[in-house]
Amino acid sequence: MRRILLATALFIAGPALADQRIEATLAGQAVLPAATFTAPPEDAPRGFAVSGRFTGAGNLRNEAIGSAPADTGPAYGSRRTGLALPFRGQPVQGFSGISPVRGEAGSYWVLTDNGFGNRRNSPDAMLMFHKVRPDFGTGRVTVERTIFLSDPNRIVPFAIVGDATDRRYLTGSDFDLESIQPMPDGTFWIGEEFGPYLLHVDAEGRVLRVVETQMDGQPLRSPDHPAFSVPANPTQGVPFRVRRSGGYEGMAASPDGSRLYAMLEQPLYAPNSDQAEGRFLRVLEFDTARAAWTGRVLRYRLEEGATAIGDFNMIDDRRALVIERDNGEGDPGLACAQGTQSTAERPCFPNPARFKRVYLIDLGATDAEGFVRKIGHIDLMAIRDPNNVARQRGDRPQGAPNDRFAFPFFTIEDVAMVDADHIIVGNDNNLPFSAGRHLTRADDNEFILLRVSDFLRAR
Repeated sequence: MRRILLATALFIAGPALADQRIEATLAGQAVLPAATFTAPPEDAPRGFAVSGRFTGAGNLRNEAIGSAPADTGPAYGSRRTGLALPFRGQPVQGFSGISPVRGEAGSYWVLTDNGFGNRRNSPDAMLMFHKVRPDFGTGRVTVERTIFLSDPNRIVPFAIVGDATDRRYLTGSDFDLESIQPMPDGTFWIGEEFGPYLLHVDAEGRVLRVVETQMDGQPLRSPDHPAFSVPANPTQGVPFRVRRSGGYEGMAASPDGSRLYAMLEQPLYAPNSDQAEGRFLRVLEFDTARAAWTGRVLRYRLEEGATAIGDFNMIDDRRALVIERDNGEGDPGLACAQGTQSTAERPCFPNPARFKRVYLIDLGATDAEGFVRKIGHIDLMAIRDPNNVARQRGDRPQGAPNDRFAFPFFTIEDVAMVDADHIIVGNDNNLPFSAGRHLTRADDNEFILLRVSDFLRAR
């Protein structure tokens, strides 16, 4: 059985470090414009008609729509992105997870990220996921359906923003959604970062379960877990091991849906320490029938140059795709010269993208320390485009070759197999704060179709 194979196969050798680079060819690009918004449900509280009111300094309320120009922040040159907060409506915006729709080739479930980046600034950002259809012939993306998350049956065990309302719609101050898996029964499992928790929701987005993370018989929590509060004594801390924004960025499902493999985005802190336990990530196995952790934990080794993973999806009963990335954005050929800063007159990328890869791994081949084997990778900064398929290339240095295409986004958080020869990759555009495709324009939501036959056949 598949379950037994994954649980017992053991690759008794040295650490699984070696892998091969395999070429990828661009087969299509489809774009959903950054400024794509949706109206809240009719029964939602009136306040959700506007979003992004608490994104300014001190998270103070700002009701004036479009009054606060957005930029990339000081670490990325404070470059203006051309959009201004607050917004009328709810942003469809950055997609933090993807999974094919069962029985509907070409359609995908995509998960909107938590809102505007953290709990404090996202109480008016509604949590939702969508069914989308990228058309690689026209280059457009159709949003076919939007499902808003809610808790009308009061399953969530802690106070939420909409606690006193009837429908109890969930917001980016309640959870930070990062990964999604549809189940054969029509329900969905969603991995999030604030707990980190697993959420089980029905086909209409209503919460069925909230599952706390357990490892080695102990709860694993982030500093944003609702059980924590700021200590009254400034010399005291709170006991957490999961990094802020380090929860379940990727969560794969076995083909039969019986198991979830929830991968933390960043390394855990060592117990009672502010140092990482190592350059590896934990992968925790979850039994969906029992709604319980199995106790099995794998390890995923990060490459030098990578700071986090972006997504994680199975392609068969043991092999999976994983995005590894750095924190950079923008074409390295337009990097700021040493000692210079980006300005409105001469914008440049202070921290350009350099490490953006998709790895193929084998969960059924682990070494004696529990590290999964890496089979090979493709480089998202050096995709072949011999037929000039790209619809938008963004800002690049003069003379950049058109037979090469890059995906130079800060956060690339969507990857899934399409068929035996292709995968789909998408970015989280962190609306309205990221500008990696263009120097002074907010990133769109892009989906690219990559022909990677050799990659998907590798073992």
